[in-house]
Amino acid sequence: MLAWYDVHARALPWRVGPGDRRAGVKPDPYRVWLSEIMLQQTTVAAVTSYFQKFTSLWPTVSDLAAAPDDRVMAEWAGLGYYARARNLLKCARIIAGEYGGIFPGNREALLKLPGIGPYTASAIAAIAFDQPETVVDGNVERVMARLHAVETALPRAKPELTRLATELTPGNRPGDYAQAVMDLGATICTPRSPACGICPWSAPCKARALGVQSELPAKENKKPKPTRYGIAYLGRRADGAWLLERRPESGLLGGMLGWPGSAWGDAPVETPPVQAVWRDPGAEVRHTFTHFHLKLALRIAHLDAHSEPRIGIFVPASDFRPGDLPTVMRKAFDLVARSLVDS
Repeated sequence: MLAWYDVHARALPWRVGPGDRRAGVKPDPYRVWLSEIMLQQTTVAAVTSYFQKFTSLWPTVSDLAAAPDDRVMAEWAGLGYYARARNLLKCARIIAGEYGGIFPGNREALLKLPGIGPYTASAIAAIAFDQPETVVDGNVERVMARLHAVETALPRAKPELTRLATELTPGNRPGDYAQAVMDLGATICTPRSPACGICPWSAPCKARALGVQSELPAKENKKPKPTRYGIAYLGRRADGAWLLERRPESGLLGGMLGWPGSAWGDAPVETPPVQAVWRDPGAEVRHTFTHFHLKLALRIAHLDAHSEPRIGIFVPASDFRPGDLPTVMRKAFDLVARSLVDS
């Protein structure tokens, strides 16, 4: 596997490739940590531009720790799972303030930091510090399930697949090995139509021998996602200021600015944030979160200069950047902004 990786390793902006590793270049734990947080529930293709922007703006963990919350959240917009961004800042500030800007080099210490769970701790320890930790993501689960012909369906198979992966984790170059198996799953042992003919593990692969490689890993049927409903209120004053609400720190889109609105549930109740003539523009936002679909009805209004909102604050036009809004809120803006600005 390591011989294959030495030739076929993917070039990723956060990775120190095998050639550079042999030349003595060591991974930057900050870049490894940042990439792993960004990659949670997200693809390499989606993360790359965000990673490059973050490391351009904040080259070190201390730079990130000193950044304003709103700026970091704005640059994160579009990656989703905003709790990760909040924990990112918390972790950066602990590393900068309590660890002198130096990441701890072992899994146990890493697990004590905000936003770092078992997988991420293992990944940082292995990749950044070459500790012999077992790194198991979706790619590794798929490779192990096929290599050993594990028929137990996911997620029940996770403990067994982790045990099998642990048995293979070497003491020699564990960081490169961890990345090698992830690369194998991402480029050859893919979910559909695995390229077994060029796989370095084709000979010992039990699933290939049985002809069931495309059927593994088995997965339990997912329950259908429920649909929740809500109302978002987009109000603008004559001076161009927009009425926005900062969401609670906990929960979805925590700590981010968005449009005031109703709670999301089965039957949303009209809860206008300020007295005004609210119109229905006949548009609806549809967005999917991890556990549910959301349908947002929209209301728009031109607000009086002396409006006193019950909820939210007015953000001057000069400070308002639609791109800073979380995706679902930006969708609402894109649908009705012109009708408010032009009329």
